[in-house]
Amino acid sequence: MRPIRPGDRGPAVTEIRTVLAGLELLAPADPQADEFDTATERAVRAFQQSRGLSVDGRVGAETWRALEAARWRLGARTLYHAVPEPITGEDVRSLQERLLEMGYDVGRADAIYGIRTSRAVAQFQREVGLTPDGACGPHTMNALRRLGRKVVGGRPQWLRESDAIRQSGPTLVGRTVVIDPGHGGTDSGVVVPDGPLRWTEADLAHDLASRLEGRLAASGVRVQLTRGPAPGECLPDTDRAQLANALGADVFISLHVDGHANPEADGVATYHYGTDNGVTSATGERLAGLVQREIVARTGLRDCRTHAKAWDLLRLTRMPAVRVEVGYLTSPDDRGRLVDPRFRDRVAEAIVAAVQRMYFPIERDVPTGSLDVSELRAVVAAGTVVD
Repeated sequence: MRPIRPGDRGPAVTEIRTVLAGLELLAPADPQADEFDTATERAVRAFQQSRGLSVDGRVGAETWRALEAARWRLGARTLYHAVPEPITGEDVRSLQERLLEMGYDVGRADAIYGIRTSRAVAQFQREVGLTPDGACGPHTMNALRRLGRKVVGGRPQWLRESDAIRQSGPTLVGRTVVIDPGHGGTDSGVVVPDGPLRWTEADLAHDLASRLEGRLAASGVRVQLTRGPAPGECLPDTDRAQLANALGADVFISLHVDGHANPEADGVATYHYGTDNGVTSATGERLAGLVQREIVARTGLRDCRTHAKAWDLLRLTRMPAVRVEVGYLTSPDDRGRLVDPRFRDRVAEAIVAAVQRMYFPIERDVPTGSLDVSELRAVVAAGTVVD
């Protein structure tokens, strides 16, 4: 959809204003007002910030879906596992977060009432003496309101995900990693002319993905890229996430470079799934921290830190997932590095080191920047795996 932006008018703007007013982000006004004015833009930005979306003050497809979901409050309707189109909304997310706090395994709080959420509700119903039908209606809501947290000593999801990583073992051999070169097809991303040359985010991201693919494959990893270098249709983020889920990937890594009107903006940032109230993908958060520290240590890029976001790409993937913005193409300093193949090699090695460190038990972890990726290749070539 074409983004709805400041200055636009029409029924869609009226609907946006209605939702924002219901969230108390916009003062109630004429219900027929259809102008995307300054106050509406401020409210949209506040909404995007609160939901972990990109804050641009415009309503694109992702923000529109989030606004649609935000209409619902937990208890306002009966929730159940619908096929083939599952129920989605903020009420579903609230339910999932509540169940996670109580120790039930719903997976990620992704606002989608899928089979995992239905099973968790049925388990809760069974334990409190209700009919275990997996639907969340008035009786189930009353039981949820009466009970407090069951799990103590740490975040339940963190404990569950960390244990799964620990039990899977330290080796990379046999794991599946999906690498997502950002943009592609008719979408070039950030584009910067540089004399007779023309650098594009899509091309640099794919080149970096290919280098990362080679190093991971040499370490015994099965690797799948979400796109090739040839022109074609640009996959939406939802399709990229579905591809990773269908492959049963162990890790998902999306590669981008950034851009800004201010050429002084520079540095690397890494994103993982998370919301404004602290719900996060535990292993995604850990992987993001490892990727960020390894890249900074090995390249010298400015550390723009890690950030929690609820982008579809991170929310809908069922495995540890990160999006890495490897420098600013619009920064002369960063661009000089990005166009150097040796720099892209160092970034690829940093990401391999981070993925390997995620699977190391705490007692076997190594200092940032010290892991020799070539040793991983040597181990695979020798046909041995160190436990």
